[in-house]
Order: sequence, then C-alpha cells, then structure tokens
Amino acid sequence: MKEKLLNWKDSAVSFWVDRSKKQKVILISSILLVIFLIIGTVFLTSKTNYVTLYSDLSLQEANQIKTELDSRSIPYELTKGGTTISVPEEQGDSLLVELAGQGIPNSGNIDYSFFSENSSWGITDNEFNIMKLDAMQTELATLMKGIEGINDAQVMINIPEEPIFASDTIGEASASIVLNTKPGYQFQGNQINALYHLVSQAVPNLPEENIVIMNQYFEYYDQQSQGQYLATQDAHMYQQKVKQDVERDIQKRLQQMLGNMVGMENVIVSVTADIDFTQENRTEELVEPVNIDDMEGLPVSLETIQESYSGDGAQGGVAGTGDEDVTNYQAAEENGNGDYEMDKETINYEFNRIRKEIVESPYKVRDLGIQVAVDSLKNATGEAEYLSQQEQNAVEGGISSILNSIVSTSIDEEYGEINPDEKISIVFQEFTGGPTSTETVKPIIPTWLYIAGAILLIIILILAFILIKNRKTKDELEEEETVISQTINEIPDLEDNVESEAVVRRKQLEKVAKENPEDFAKLLRSWIGED
Repeated sequence: MKEKLLNWKDSAVSFWVDRSKKQKVILISSILLVIFLIIGTVFLTSKTNYVTLYSDLSLQEANQIKTELDSRSIPYELTKGGTTISVPEEQGDSLLVELAGQGIPNSGNIDYSFFSENSSWGITDNEFNIMKLDAMQTELATLMKGIEGINDAQVMINIPEEPIFASDTIGEASASIVLNTKPGYQFQGNQINALYHLVSQAVPNLPEENIVIMNQYFEYYDQQSQGQYLATQDAHMYQQKVKQDVERDIQKRLQQMLGNMVGMENVIVSVTADIDFTQENRTEELVEPVNIDDMEGLPVSLETIQESYSGDGAQGGVAGTGDEDVTNYQAAEENGNGDYEMDKETINYEFNRIRKEIVESPYKVRDLGIQVAVDSLKNATGEAEYLSQQEQNAVEGGISSILNSIVSTSIDEEYGEINPDEKISIVFQEFTGGPTSTETVKPIIPTWLYIAGAILLIIILILAFILIKNRKTKDELEEEETVISQTINEIPDLEDNVESEAVVRRKQLEKVAKENPEDFAKLLRSWIGED
C-alpha cells in the first residue's frame, strides 16, 4: 500500500513538472471553478427562503407569535423593530391558518364578541359599562382600519353619566381619535367629513363638533379647513393636468412631424406652456336699432293731435314755451282776434334689446416656448460626418416655418402681438445617447448556468482521465527504455574466448531475469506487443 502511494505521489509530481505554464493555469482554474460551482450550488440549495407571516404587529402580538413558534421549534426572523415576523416559505400558509384557528395574534382588546363568550351573572353594572365602552372603542378602531390610507387607529370615547333625575340634562359625548396613516397619503374628496359622520353615528349623543381627529404627526383633520385645502389641491391638480396635456399634445405633434423630416432618432422636442386660468363671467345688455343704416327702430305706436280755432280770444300759447318756440318770443295778445292751429304727431319706436351672459373659456395659452435639438451627426457608424452650415440653415428654415405656425395659432391674441422667433429655440448638437435607467434587479442564478456548470465539470473529468491515462502510458514507456538502457550498460566484457552473438544475448537475458524479474517481464511484454 505504501509503495502504491509513493508511486501515485511520484506520478503526480512528474505529471505536474511535465506540464507547461499554460496547462498549469488551465488546470488550476478548472479545479477552482468546479469548487466554486459546488459551493454555490450547496449554498443556494441549502438557503431558506423566508416570507412575511405578519406585519405591523404590536409588541404584545409579536410576543404571542414568537412564543408559539418557539414551542413548535419553527425558525423565524424578526424585522422592522420586531413588528414583522417571517417564516420559511413552505410553512407560511399552514402557519397562517393554524395560528388563526388558535386566535393568535390576540391584541387583548375587548370587542362585542366578548359578551357572548364570557357572559356571567356576577358582573356589576360598572364592570359592564367599562367593558361596553372598551368594546365600542375597539370596534370603532377596527372599522377605521378598513379605510384606505389608515394603518391603525386608536379611539378614546368619553360618555357622560346618565342623569339621576328625569329633569337633569343629558350631557354630550366626546371622542378623540389618533390615526396611523400611510406615509405620504392624502385624504381625497369628502373622506374627512365622512369620517366625522361615521364616528358621530357610531356613538350615541355625539355631535360632530365634539370629535377631534389627528394623525401620528400631530396634524389635525378639521372639516372646514380640510375642505378648503382639498378644493385648493384639486384646483392645483386640475391646472397642472391641463398644462401637461397642452404641452404633451404640442410636443407629440411636433415630434411626429419633425421626425418624418430628419428622423425620429435625430430630433428631440421640448415644450413649455404658460396657461392663464383666469375665469370671467359677465353680463352685457345691449340696445341696437332695427335698421342699422338709418339708425331707426321699429315703430310700435303713433299718436296724432290736431287743434284749430278762429275768433275772439284766440290763445297763441305762452310766450316761448312751445316745443318749437324760441325762448322769450312775444306771443299773441290776449282777447284779440286771430286763428289758432296745432298739429302734433308722436311715434314710439322699439329697439333690439340684447342680453348676453358670457362665460370665458376655463383657460387660455398665454405664452409658449418650444425647444428643438437636432443631431448634427449624419453618419454614426464609421467615420463621423457632420452637417454643414448650409444643411443646418436648410433644416432650421424648414423647422422654423412649422414652429412659427404652431406658436401663432396656439397663443391667444388677447395677449398682444406675438413674435414667434422669440418663442423658438433650435440647437444642432451631436447626440451621445439617451438616458439610461438603472433598475435594481434581484440576482437570480438562471437554470442554464447550472447546466453549463455540469457540462463543464464533465468535460474537466474526461480531460483529467485522458491526461492520467496518457501519463501512465508514458511512464510505462520510460520504464521500458530505462530497463533496456540498464541492460545494455550492464553487459559484461567479452571473454577471451570469442562466443557467438546468440550466446551473449542469452546470458544477458538470464542475468536480467535473475536480478530484475519485473523489468524482464515488462521487456518481454513489449517485445510481444511489437510482434
């Protein structure tokens, strides 16, 4: 056994010495790669994947679950300050059902089911009232947890004592509520008003003005201020959406048109718009003639008066007081003879009376800015070729005509004369590539890597087997050559008596057979193999 080990050692050393430097590097790299593949495979197959069993637990609930898992000798992990418990993936679903069947986790709060499960005759009125109040608070908090945006809720209700006498006034209840909201969540619409109404209806004799609601950041939710804030927030969101829609629509049309001219990948368009959201409601009451040419209306009534008188005492009227009389003109004398005549015609005209109630559009484009970047590199493959100044001027002229038309038709005329050239910016620049987004991807070893590792391992084993086999054959040939050389070197000197060549060879073979029987056997085998 020792001789075999020495032979193996000598063979390994000889094999290593005979290898070239490149072969040594390949062999060592292959061995290390196989070792790393084995270690990685063992690590991945032995690693336990944990899934979340419960999250957002209180310390009391986390302790109950931890105690139960310890009693079952189930591994687990506590994260997020002990509020989240994770268990092995293969046991997650079964544990969730089993713990729920045992009533775990149990927060320790009293709900309305407590009275049906623990009813007894020995309870006093005070104890019953306390448990009833606790159950009401628990049920109301549970009801709020189901609302979107609320992780947890704590409710404190103060119910006044019942009056002893019928004439006493019944006091009003009050409630204080602390909400644990999701980070960054904003209540929308009338959610706060609905929350006030929910609490008011759940507790007897509790008006909404006696309710105080706040979150974990000491931010109060007031009904009126919350409504004003939401109205302002909704208006801001509406204006931002309109602004983005206007910019996106113009940018999309420009990108499509300019892309067809110079190529989609060779142009980038950016649009910024200034929107005027001033709303104006006005009423106009206009009076216009029916016949605009003559500036006359439509006659609707006609009154004609004719008077005549002749004889003594004819009155010519008061001096200078008639419609067509001259002021202080001397009239006819009284009690004189004369004639008096008066013709009067009155026509009533009706004009067009127009009432307009005008509501201006909800928004107008007050200003518009368009930025266009064009790639100046004509040939991105091989040797770079840039646009000449003449080509840039031609492209800029075509783009400017399109942009001027869009700017002129988009901006409202109310804001004065428009100079489209001041609203447009065209830049020729070599594009170096778009922005790259880096996404965090969970490292996963694909299946093909395992297959490639197995194939590589098989190839390495086959190569090692071939090298060892070749090494054995080479060692055998070297031993045979050594035996032959030793045999030749040990041939004795010729005796004085000259012998034939056959006799000398026979004596040499007999000597080798006696001294080194193993070498002699190998020599015979080699001769037999050659024949």
